[in-house]
Order: sequence, then C-alpha cells, then structure tokens
Amino acid sequence: MARVKGAVMTRKRRKKTLKLAKGYYGSKSRHFKMAKQQVMKSGNYAFIGRKQRKRDFRNLWITRINAACRSRGMNYSTFMNGLKKAGVELNRKMLSEMAIHDPDSFTALVDTAKQAVSQKAG
Repeated sequence: MARVKGAVMTRKRRKKTLKLAKGYYGSKSRHFKMAKQQVMKSGNYAFIGRKQRKRDFRNLWITRINAACRSRGMNYSTFMNGLKKAGVELNRKMLSEMAIHDPDSFTALVDTAKQAVSQKAG
C-alpha cells in the first residue's frame, strides 16, 4: 500500500488558522505557531464577551431607568418594588426604552409605582 503524505491537509489547516489570524499585530498574523496561540486566545475572549455583553446591557438599562426615576423624584429600587407590588410586569429593556422614547408613559408608571408603595406601606 502506498504511503500517504500529509502535506495537503497540513497546508489546509495552517491556511485556515492564518486566515482567522488575519489583521493581528506583527508575527501573530504571519507565523503559524503564534497565530494558532492567538486564535485560541481570541476564541476564549469571544466566548467570555458573549456572556459579558448580556451583563453590560442589563447594567445600562438599570442606569437609564435609575436616571429617569431620579428626575421624577424616586430611586430605582423603590420604583422596581412599586411596579412589582402594582403587578406591572415590564422588563428592564422595555422600561429603559420607555424612559427614553416615551417619557409621558414612563411618568405614569412612576406614579403607579408611588401609589403602590404608599398603599402597601400605609
């Protein structure tokens, strides 16, 4: 049986890695060994980044809601507590969008939350 040489597959594998490393700084985009290491590291960063993006957006929404609530005389935690007591089930993304694009309805929500907090407390 004839001997099989691996040159074609080796070249294909290396080209694939170097293509993924295109645009990296210096020898990380030219030398296979360094490119392979950097592509692995980049994959890890991408994996972690997909998780962090969700955290970052939630953080942004909470910051926006808090700013909008404070301008209407209430803080974030009291507002969210009031909405929960009033039975309003809106997620933070939608509350954030309302605070930016529909301030009148957001003010109505703040009033609803204030009433719910005062009723349950009093």
